[in-house]
Amino acid sequence: MYSKDGENYFIVDAHVALWDARPENQRNIHGKQFIDCFYDYHRNLSPESEVWPYEEYLYQGGDRLMHDLFEVGHVDHAIFQPARLGEFYDNGFGQTEEAFTLTEANPDKLTYNHFWDPRFGETGLTQLREDAKRFNLKGCKLYTAEWHGDSRGWKLDDPWSYRYLETAQELGIKNIHIHKGPTIRPLDRDAFDVADVDKVASDFTEMNFVVEHCGLPRLEDFCWIATQEPNVHAGLAVAIPFMHTRPKYFAQIIGELLYWLDEDRIQFSSDYALWTPRWLVEMFVDFQIPEELSEYAPLTTAQKKKILGLNAAAMYDIPVPAELQLPREEPQAVAVA
Repeated sequence: MYSKDGENYFIVDAHVALWDARPENQRNIHGKQFIDCFYDYHRNLSPESEVWPYEEYLYQGGDRLMHDLFEVGHVDHAIFQPARLGEFYDNGFGQTEEAFTLTEANPDKLTYNHFWDPRFGETGLTQLREDAKRFNLKGCKLYTAEWHGDSRGWKLDDPWSYRYLETAQELGIKNIHIHKGPTIRPLDRDAFDVADVDKVASDFTEMNFVVEHCGLPRLEDFCWIATQEPNVHAGLAVAIPFMHTRPKYFAQIIGELLYWLDEDRIQFSSDYALWTPRWLVEMFVDFQIPEELSEYAPLTTAQKKKILGLNAAAMYDIPVPAELQLPREEPQAVAVA
């Protein structure tokens, strides 16, 4: 819990990972390209005091994650959103076994989401059923730009993707997190396009589609889709660190999201270990829309509480202490003539 100026905030970090990008796990040059691109984002958008040495960035481990999130990071609950990247890393980029073991040991603090790739066909569907049972999945993380053999990406509205979404729905997996954000070297920019979100959101209305990184740099496209699809949500990973380096740019991002989606469909994410949550939480609680951007309304404390944790908690049925919940709005009495 984070407290500031007499207000208490329940924090859910909705997008974290445990990864292993050390040289012994890199399958080829692309593994190094990928983590180097991550590190560039990290050091260019972080305050100098928050920049990690490169060697530590390659692999952080569970003990450090628990410290950075829960001991000093103000986080009450975090959700793993792993990326496989099997073409780049021998044992995958996101560390399934380590993350799930940590989740089992700390179920009050961690939720584990998994991944799938529809290009694995029937074999992958069988694996999805096994994974859903083993991990008790409520959500998953999809990486549409991931490479597989000669393929350099796939779309959510591909026929095999529909098979996987239908199976997930049958298995009770309701929360679909999709990386639709900035390109990460060497992945292809167009494979992260947001257009395919529109169709699946219309066809799977009982599912939530959380567009991680809120579609950047395609924010306008994303907002036009999300405003007409009430089951489309925005994840702030990658967007939120711009509070530090380009506050007006971040003000435009959050201002547009609040205009088109409102505060009920936006989720805080540090994208750990790209960034650590402590400074992001503290800066967001203090953040206000600059006066010169007067077309956007000021950020309220209630909006910040929803974004920082209450929205994701509601999506994942994470218990929130009564004193940290927002007051319920009483129904307005209808005047009788």
